[in-house]
Formats: sequence, structure tokens, C-alpha cells
Amino acid sequence: MSDNSFYRLAPFIQEYIYRNQWQALRDIQAQAIRAILDSPDHILISSGTASGKTEAAMLPILTDLHNNPPASIGALYIGPLKALINDQFERLTDLLAESQIPAQSWHGDVAQAKKNRFLRRARGILQITPESLEAMLSNRHYQLRRLFHDLRYVVIDEIHAFMESDRGRQVICQLERLERCQKAPPRRIGLSATLGEPELAMAFLRGNHRLPVRCISGQEFSRREVGLEYFPLPDSRRRRHDDSNPPDADSPSLASETAYYDHLYTMSRRVGKTLVFANSRANTERIIMKLRELADNHRQADIYHAHHGSISAPLREAAEAAMKDPDKPACAAATVTLELGIDLGQLDQVLQVNSTHSVSSFVQRLGRSGRRGGPARMFFYATEEDRQASHIGEELPWNLLQTIAIIQLYAEEKWIEPPIIPQLPLSLLYHQTMSIVKAHSELAPPRLAERVLSLSPFKSITQEQFRLLLRHLIAIGHLERTDAGDLIIGLEAEPIVNNYRFYAVFCEEEEYSVRDRSREIGKLQGAPEVESSIILAGYAWQVLEVDFEARVIYVKRIRRAPVPDWLGDAPNIHTRVLQKIRDILQSDVNYPYLLQNASRRLHSARQLAKRANLADTSILPLGDGAFLILPFCGTRQAETQLRILEYAGIACKQQFLPYYYEIESDMPNAEALRSRLEGIFAKPPGQDDLTSPAPCQCDKFARYLPHELLTEAYNQDCTDIPGAIESLERL
Repeated sequence: MSDNSFYRLAPFIQEYIYRNQWQALRDIQAQAIRAILDSPDHILISSGTASGKTEAAMLPILTDLHNNPPASIGALYIGPLKALINDQFERLTDLLAESQIPAQSWHGDVAQAKKNRFLRRARGILQITPESLEAMLSNRHYQLRRLFHDLRYVVIDEIHAFMESDRGRQVICQLERLERCQKAPPRRIGLSATLGEPELAMAFLRGNHRLPVRCISGQEFSRREVGLEYFPLPDSRRRRHDDSNPPDADSPSLASETAYYDHLYTMSRRVGKTLVFANSRANTERIIMKLRELADNHRQADIYHAHHGSISAPLREAAEAAMKDPDKPACAAATVTLELGIDLGQLDQVLQVNSTHSVSSFVQRLGRSGRRGGPARMFFYATEEDRQASHIGEELPWNLLQTIAIIQLYAEEKWIEPPIIPQLPLSLLYHQTMSIVKAHSELAPPRLAERVLSLSPFKSITQEQFRLLLRHLIAIGHLERTDAGDLIIGLEAEPIVNNYRFYAVFCEEEEYSVRDRSREIGKLQGAPEVESSIILAGYAWQVLEVDFEARVIYVKRIRRAPVPDWLGDAPNIHTRVLQKIRDILQSDVNYPYLLQNASRRLHSARQLAKRANLADTSILPLGDGAFLILPFCGTRQAETQLRILEYAGIACKQQFLPYYYEIESDMPNAEALRSRLEGIFAKPPGQDDLTSPAPCQCDKFARYLPHELLTEAYNQDCTDIPGAIESLERL
């Protein structure tokens, strides 16, 4: 411990480091200690997963709080997940055992009695979710000065997970609202393992502050082991909807399905700890069910756990505990719920079923393994359903190609998607407007406008746009005028803003609690029929009773059931990923991490592309006035293309965006169609010329917003005419 940074830490921290036999501070920690203790700047800490980022931020913060005790809560830690906050709280509690600094986790699962005890003498560190912080701002407005007037630091963990969402912009609004009751603005410290463009993260972290943001970065994991294999699977739609005519038992796809699950099973048993990522809750359930069946067939212990947002908190916590237990093997299958920074201990490997939707997610998941000095290991399974194909768009193995593209973009260029920051976040605008009115009980319109529009996420909202919103909210009864002309919450909005669900800016589906007697298993969207069967938490259940008023489904365990479907947002894939797919199809490089089947399937895909002449054209005639378009551009650009073509009178017949779409045209051949497209390039439509789709229902408060503002926001934030035209020109 010869680094001077160590000796600058508080004595109780030095003792903790000695007691836990740390060999040395990591480079990122030494950098952060100097940056936090020696400057007034905001700090962005960018370093690989498990590189000690949390300690890098907290060790100097705790030292400052120890040396100069604040008169209120001194540090605010904001995390995206309850599980992450719980994990960090446990680690922090151990570190603070010999100090006089209190710490409290704060979210919906924490007992109110613990929260009340902390509030009586609010000091030390508060670890909180954005939703709980929103509830505090709305309901404890007149206590905020006492609680936070001497706040020194705000730590935003997993900042990359916040940046592209209304939830992240909500956090910035909350911090800027808090600063109105503080002696001086607290310093902001962002933590992330995956940043494509640090400058954008620095701008996000700064908000409307003038203080500079300093970025410090550490070394990423040095050793990586990546593998990829391909498996064709039976057509799930046919199996689900045509049980009277099942596929031949000797069909190659069924044999490959058996090989696929056998391979997953073998991989899950070869090391102590395995984390399986799937891109949907349904696939997570399917995988765990099959692995449990295979373990039962082999008479081996059941080490398997499912982990996603529809599983009850106790079962998720049991899965996390099993993964952390150093003495027993365990395997958990998860969606994004275990992608973020929960410390799972010595995780030996990550298995990824089908491509991640982004390079950022790949890097984050790869970094879940490789802790404690071992290599980061990740094995991909690229699957493809065996369906009757009518053209090359349906024949190409998009999952396999996208997986290779994502791996290569990071391996060759260290490229990660930059965040997309909307100019008109209208759903959040409604939310913060109503939250501020609720907190103050009533506000004059000019004062409300000043308080809302001064928040940095709304810097592009004009006074006229805000007046339009307020007039609309008054018209629909969400705001009302008092005799003095002030605005208060209207009768129509009271059930909305007084419900605990209001604090979250993301959509929450109406769900039914699934219970085995009194034990909650998880939740389902909608109620299945009585005596039907479901799968949840990796087990099969029969529905015994549905209490529609209490929204409870009572079940009992059975051996088999169909996998439930969960709704989810379609992924937004970046143009660079699709362009890399095109490069891969035109290349002859043999990637060393491809196993035999994956290598063969890539070769056959390249042969398909060569026969279709995709190197020279992406417009392929299908006959009967139909054409196939392979745009090789991102989701946003492909969607804009369809709107441009619709404007030009060209109808879309079928789509699988962003990979391909079919159009109908009276052009006799591809060259004639290309000539017509060139006319569009010469005089492209403007945003106002394009027909806007119905308001996006995944924007939680869109239904309460005026249509003209929604149209303006969609055209500005969801449309990319230059990008769409550029990719059309390459066809």
C-alpha cells in the first residue's frame, strides 16, 4: 500500500482494507481518490465491470464525510435496480461497521419503520431508486431542506443504463429540483462500464451546471474468451398452433434442438457458476425448465434459477444468494435484471442465447464474468427457426450475423453505441409538471413554467409548447385554476398522481400475482383460464382459481406446461451493426471463435448473398409487382424509410425491421424502382410531410398529451430523414 492515495483515506477505511487483505488500490481507485479529494469537479468514472468503480467513488466520499461531517444527508447514491441497491447496501454496511456514518437503503421493499428511523436524524448516505426519490420530492417537499441542505455528493450508478431513458432524465430533474433547497450544488459522480461516447455522458452528468466534468477511466478486462455455435430449431409457431400435425420426430431441426439443450446443459455443469442471458422472459423460463428436466433425467442436483422482473422478490433474492455462495454450483437464467452491477462473486462464465441487441449490452454481459482475476468468458448460441423461406431475407441467419457483427465492432474498434437524447421528452414533461404542482399544492402558471423549463432535460421545450400543454391539461381536467389564478391538481388527475405508480416514468403493466397457497411465485400480465397451465420461475403450474378483484392467480405445481408470452419493446438496433453485417456477408474472414456449425452457416449465408449480388444491390424483385429491400441501416432509419416510401405512394407489404421489408410497386424491374427512388432523393419530404403513427403507448403519459405536440416530438425524435435517404441511396 505504498500509493499515497491509500494514506489519504479515513482510518476506518484503511483498517477495512488491511482486514480484507487487499494487495493494493486499483488504478481507477487511486485516480478517483485524487480527483474527488483534490478538485471541485463532477467526476465520470468509466472502467470495466468488476474493476472497483463503486469503491473508487465511495472511499474518498466516505473519507470526506468522516473528516467533515455534514449537517444533513451527505451523499445520495442512485441505482437503477432494487437488487443493485441491496447489494451495494450490504457491501457498504460492512465497510461502515467501524465508522460513525449511517447508511440507509430506500425503495419499495424497505420497511417504513427503518425509513422513519433514518429520517429522524438524516445523516450519512442514502441509497435510493429514482421512483422513491420522486415520492420524496412529491410528498416531503417541506422536509427537503432539512434532509438535504448539506448534501455533498450524488453518485449515479450504471449511468449508461439511465442516459437513453426518461428514467435517467427524471433523475437529472430530481437533482436540479433538490438543489433549490441546498447550500451549494452537490458534486455528481457517474459510474459506468460501457460508454460509447464519454462526452455525451459528461454532458448528461453536468446537466445545467457550469462545473466541469472530469472523466477518469481504468483498464478493462485483459483476457477474453468468446465462442459461438449455431443451432437450427423447429418452427415454434407451427408447434404452438398446429399440434395436430407435429414435426417429424426424425427431423434435423428436432435433433438440433436436442443438441442445443444438451450443449446448454453440459456447459452449465462444467464450471461452478454460470449466468445464462436470454432476450425474453419466455425464453428464460423455457431454458430453466429444460435444464431442470435434463438434470432430473441425469439424476443430478437442481442448481437452476430463473431471474426476471415477473418473478417474486424472494425468489430473485434466492437466485442471487445461490450465485454468490462460493461453496455450491449454481446456474441462473436472466433477462436484463442481472446485466447490471450486482456482484455475483466468482462468476465463471456467461452463456448468451441469441444476439444481444447492442454492443453495449454485449460488453456489460461479458464483464459479468472474469472477476477475481480470471478471464472473461462468454459463449453465444445463435438459433434460427426452421421455417419455409420465400426469399433471401427469410433465409439469412440474422441472429448469427448480428452476433458476429457486435463482437467484431467491439473487438476491432472498441465501438459502443452512443446514447440518443430526445429533444422533446413530452411524457416526462407531463410527469414533472404534475409532480411539481403536487409538491407545492398550487403554483401560478409563470412560476410553474420557470420551475419546469429551467430543468435541463427540457431545454428544447419552448414557452409556447409549454403553454399549449397547460391549456390542454386544463381542458381535460388534469389541472384546474383557483380563484386567484393559480394551478392545482384537477379532479381527473388526482387518482393518477396520488397512486404510487405515478412515481415511475416507465410503463407498468397491470399484473396478477401468482401464488402457491400463500407464497408468491411472481406475476403475469393478464389472467389465464382456470385449469390451464403456465410456467413461472422455471416450474410448471396449474391454475386453480383466479381472484379478479384482488388480481391473484392461485396455482399448484405440475410437471409440464406451455411457456407464457410476455410483451416487450422491440429493440432499436444501430446502423453501424447492420452495416457491419453487410461487410461480414461480403468478406471471407473466418472468425476463430466460430464453432463448426456456426462457421458452416456463415459460409452458406455468404453464398446466398453472393448469388443475390448483395454487394451491388439491395433491391431484389420478388415477382407480381413486389420487391424485397434489405436496407442495412438501423431501426430508426428503416422505419423512416417506410414513411418516406408511403409518402411517395409506395406501399409496404411485409416487414421485419431493421433487417428487411417488402414493398409493392408498379415498376417493371429493380432499375426502374431505383430510378423512382432517385427522384425522392432529389427532393426528399420534410418532417411535416410524413404521416405520423399513433402516439407510442410505451410512453407512459402520452394519452394525456395534445396530439400536435406528440406529432412534433415523434417527427423530431423518432425520425431520421437524412439517415434514411443516405441508406436508400446505397441500395
